[in-house]
Formats: sequence, C-alpha cells, structure tokens
Amino acid sequence: MTDHTPRIVRTDTPQGPCAQLHGRWGAAELGSQAQWKSVSAQLQQHPAAPTLAWDLRELQWLDHVGAQLLWNHWQRAWPEALACTDGQRDMLERVAEFTTTPPAPTPWRLVDQIDQFGLQVLHGLDHARHMLQMVGQLALDLLRLARAPQRGPWRDVSGHLYRMGATALPITALVGFLIGVVLAYLMSLQLRQFGAESFIVNILGISLIRELGPMLAAILVAGRSGSSITAQIGVMRVTEELDAMRVMGIPHSFRLVMPRTLALALAMPLISVWTTLSALAGGMLAADIAMDISPAYFVQALPAAVKIGNLGLAMAKSVVFGAFIALIGCHWGLRVKPNTQSLGQGTTASVVTSITMVIIVDALFAVAFKNIGI
Repeated sequence: MTDHTPRIVRTDTPQGPCAQLHGRWGAAELGSQAQWKSVSAQLQQHPAAPTLAWDLRELQWLDHVGAQLLWNHWQRAWPEALACTDGQRDMLERVAEFTTTPPAPTPWRLVDQIDQFGLQVLHGLDHARHMLQMVGQLALDLLRLARAPQRGPWRDVSGHLYRMGATALPITALVGFLIGVVLAYLMSLQLRQFGAESFIVNILGISLIRELGPMLAAILVAGRSGSSITAQIGVMRVTEELDAMRVMGIPHSFRLVMPRTLALALAMPLISVWTTLSALAGGMLAADIAMDISPAYFVQALPAAVKIGNLGLAMAKSVVFGAFIALIGCHWGLRVKPNTQSLGQGTTASVVTSITMVIIVDALFAVAFKNIGI
C-alpha cells in the first residue's frame, strides 16, 4: 500500500547531502495539525544551506500549500541544487512571484509614542468639545421647549419613553431578581458564622437601593438603549436622512437629541426603582430560604435600616445616568460616517463609553454624598 504521509528522507550522493521529499504535500495532508507539526519538525532538521540539495521528483502530489511551505523554508530564495519536474517548478515560480516580503519592523522610538499620545489627546478633546456643544444646545432646546411647549416633539418623547422604558422592564426585573438572590446567598454564608443573620436586611437594603440597583439598571440600559440610539442615528447618517433634515431646516438637536435625552432621563429613575424592587424581592426570597428570615420581618426592618435619603440619591443619580447615556448615544451616532464599518465601531464605542461613564459618575456621587443617608 502506498504511503501518502509527507516526509523528508536524507540521502548522501556523490555531490553531497540531498533532502528527498516523499508522499503528498497538499492542503488535505498538511491541514492536519499532527502532520503539520511533523513536517515542520523535519524541515527544521534540514535547514536551507548551499551544500544541501533538494529532490522533489518522488512526490506524489504538490499543491500551492506545500510549495509555499517549501518556499518559506528556503527563505524565499532558490536552492543551488534543486531537482523537480516542470509542473513542480511552474508551481514554485508562481508561489515565488506572488509572495510578498513582509516589511521590516519599525524601530521603537520615544518621539513616535509621544506623537501617538498627542493624537489620542487631541482626539479625546475633539469628542469632549462635541459633547459640550451638545449639552449647550440641549439647554437652549429645553428653553425653547419651555417657551412653546405646544410645539415640542412630544410624540417622539412618548415613543422613546415606551421603547427605552417600558420594554426594558422585563430584562431589568429578571437580572435584578437574580442579583438579589446571589447577594443574599453569598452574605448568608458569612453572617451565619457570627449569628448576625438579621443584618442581611441592612446590607441588602443599603447596597441595592443606594448603589447596585441604579448602577445595574444604568448598565443594562446603556447596553440596550444606548446602542439602539447610536444605531438609529447612525443608520440615518448612512441613508443620508440627516443631510435631508439639514436641507429642510430641521435641527438635529431639537428633533433627535432632545427627545431621546428627555425620555431616558424620565424613564431611568423608574427603571432604577423597578430594578431595585426586583433585587430586593430576590434577596427577600433567598433570605427566607437560606436563613429563615420571613418576608414580613424583611419588610418591617427595611425602612429602619435604610433611610429615605438613599432613595432620593439613587433617583438623582438615575436621572444623570439616563441623560448621559442618551447624550453619549447621540454623540456617537452623529459622528458615524456613511459606511457600515463606522456604524459598528460607533455602536461599540457608545456602549463602552456609556458603561464607563456610569461607573465614573457613580463614584463621583459616592464621594460627593458620602455623608448623606447613612
């Protein structure tokens, strides 16, 4: 039976050593990881040298994969002694013709790194300037809306309020409930060691109402609604609807940015409270199962454990979260270029920027209001 395994046999001839190739050197054989490692190891044992001859005439099959492997092993230069058929030589010549030499690596220079850092700083300042312009224009649009509320885009606000708020309730409730269950089970393992099971109400109440509830809801909304805002406006850029609005004299800020910002700023506190209640329900259920703390005791002890100032702080944070998520989504949507690649990059950048902003603003609120409510 014929052996098709690609291999190299070293023979000694009167002219010197010769590497003779056998088997099938094709994509089907070399595509196997084991065969590829075996052939690579054999090639390393036969480095390209002027005194080493190569004989390809015993090969059963040679395609462009095997020819490329040999050409790279020969360091992209013809060996001094090569015996092959005319078809094999034609294939090697085609591989040599279309093989490009990789560019030499650019040496590391401190000046280039400083230049790249400066470009990144200027790029970030450009984004900050655009965001500042959007905030200023939003303030002017809100004054215009206050002067003539009957001419405001209330239908757009209502539609966005439903899509960003009402449709987000199921997923936020599910995630919040599961987070509450997980937190309660993890804390029960520690509190039971010290006989302090009753303090789970304090820990769950403060952590969920003040911090985790609003931030979890904001992160979910940033990934869900923030990306949607960027995609919607980005598609309008690709289909040239933004240019058509500018030609017709319809301001982008008043009809695109302001309705989304208002809707998300109004919906975010409600979503935050909804997520917090779901998380507390999950924690209450887990506490009842794991530590025999009844829901009645949980509900009775919660108002004494968590002051009302925590809820007010959470609502205030949520308004800021919602407004910033909408502004960031609109910012990246308006900066999308008229191609699909830019649309995907803008949507990704919008989600990452929004989530980062949520965490930074939450940290700023925690530092600024550290003496409130606790």
